[in-house]
Amino acid sequence: MGKTKMLFEVQENESIEQCLNRMKQQGYVPIRRMEKPVFQEVIKDGETIYEPVGRQILFEGKLSE
Repeated sequence: MGKTKMLFEVQENESIEQCLNRMKQQGYVPIRRMEKPVFQEVIKDGETIYEPVGRQILFEGKLSE
C-alpha cells in the first residue's frame, strides 16, 4: 500500500489550479492548504536581516478512495 497523504508544492511556473489538477491526476484530493513565507538574507549596515520575498504554497493531499 502506498502513502495515503502527500504534499504538493505549487511550482513557480504553474497556477494553483494546475497544481490541484496534478494532484487529481495522481489520485489525491486536497485536504489542507499551507503557505510558507520565503525569505531572502540581506546584509544591511553589517547586520544580517531576513526580508520576505514571496511565499510557497503547499497542498496536503489525501489518497481518494
